[in-house]
Amino acid sequence: MHYFTNEPNIKSEEKEIIIKFKDENYTFLTDNGVFSKKGLDFGTRTLLESIPFEKINGDVLDFGCGYGPIGIILSKNTSANIDMIDINKRSLNLALKNAKLNNALVNIFESDVYDKVNKKYDFIVTNPPIRVGKEKLYQILFGAKNHLKDNGEIWLVINKDQGAKSLIKDLEKEYTVEVVNKNKGFYIIVAVNN
Repeated sequence: MHYFTNEPNIKSEEKEIIIKFKDENYTFLTDNGVFSKKGLDFGTRTLLESIPFEKINGDVLDFGCGYGPIGIILSKNTSANIDMIDINKRSLNLALKNAKLNNALVNIFESDVYDKVNKKYDFIVTNPPIRVGKEKLYQILFGAKNHLKDNGEIWLVINKDQGAKSLIKDLEKEYTVEVVNKNKGFYIIVAVNN
């Protein structure tokens, strides 16, 4: 729960982990108070495995980047310009270190939802913080419309048990929605801004 806010009082215990993705090893530093500190969680892995990297270009936003796996892996596998945002300072510091560790050219900055985002993207990719509650989650997902180019896409992962089906219905009011993958209860959703 701590990773949605700045909790400087959580004891820091940085450690290095190796994430293997598509036969490549990536080195990441993680810490207490950040999401999925033991490795790439199943939802994020399924999201990354579902993205057609050859299609990803232009400007990409990794929303809620945590310690950086989505943005860094996208940076290493595409020619896109990658921005990465989070509200958690510890996550941002780790993401900066991890970008250097993996020689990833990315732009990382702090933002509370979209308050510091001042451009439009071809793609927004996120494993959204479901536990922030529906109101904040919808701010993130529907606020994305203002930061997507025409026909821009938001790629996200949500578990069936966390309301995937009702979220899809709600997204369909504003976006063209497709479920591109389902894996062990995780839905990979693409919502197109048109």
